[in-house]
Amino acid sequence: MPKTSGRLLAMLSLLQARRDWPGALLAERLEVSERTVRRDVDRLRELGYPIAAVKGPDGGYRLDAGSQLPPLLFDDDQAVALAVALRTVSGGGIEDAAARALNTVRQVMPARLRHRVDALHVTAVSAGPPVEPSVLAALSAAVQAREVLRFDYASGAVPRRAEPHHLVTRGGRWYLVAWDLDRADWRTFRVDRMNPRVPTGPRFTPRELPGGDVAAFVADRFSGKDECRGEVLLDRPASVVSTYAGDGVVEELGPDRCRLVLGAWSWTGLAATIGRFDADIEVVGPPELKDAFARLARRYAAAADQPLSL
Repeated sequence: MPKTSGRLLAMLSLLQARRDWPGALLAERLEVSERTVRRDVDRLRELGYPIAAVKGPDGGYRLDAGSQLPPLLFDDDQAVALAVALRTVSGGGIEDAAARALNTVRQVMPARLRHRVDALHVTAVSAGPPVEPSVLAALSAAVQAREVLRFDYASGAVPRRAEPHHLVTRGGRWYLVAWDLDRADWRTFRVDRMNPRVPTGPRFTPRELPGGDVAAFVADRFSGKDECRGEVLLDRPASVVSTYAGDGVVEELGPDRCRLVLGAWSWTGLAATIGRFDADIEVVGPPELKDAFARLARRYAAAADQPLSL
């Protein structure tokens, strides 16, 4: 007889394969007793899978609200890791497929894990150093619950305390933007150097982030010597834009929309760089960037009107 975990997966696959399954037939296919089938069904219900009892001479079971994919079993760390992987995938032209895959898998998850994945709000920029899924889950949960974090940090032996504001990635690393309670100032902590402690602290009222925008705040903290820095909204997935954003900060606003904060040596150069994303653009600011787009538009229109030189 298969182990319990393998048997549960096998039962889910069988329930997906046909509408109604008599209890005796399930027991025969799984090579267990009908009593074991009843216990396994109860276990799957506890995990959140909607299995209904079917009345009739033979009795049986039915998996409600099915999907084209067999329902899957995930523990919390696996669910978080899957969400992070699919949300941050880039390259190879599979970004849209990854977004659809995340949506499909989310639909067949139990409500408990689906809510956990939905609570994971991150800004996808690029792949970074390894970070434990449990750490990302703990930080994201604290951000959403507005609970004070207690954590050990690699740079010191004394535990730190902070009010977490937002998870963001930049330049291949994960960061937590937070108000440092011990230093009474805003900080960006590298997530791969954090080890959260449990339980978390009391709930807090969020402070206003300097500038009011996390992308602009992070860009300012990591800004180099670019003389011209602007902000736009692009009708492209964050995972696509982040592949070519360099040192820019990309914030996901939806499946096909993101915010980009980027710098360059000139306003015209910045406008041209943003234009390469081949997406509809909404300029947030500053006015110099909007003027640069207007200049480029005139130049490109003039070039388009000229006959080809053969």
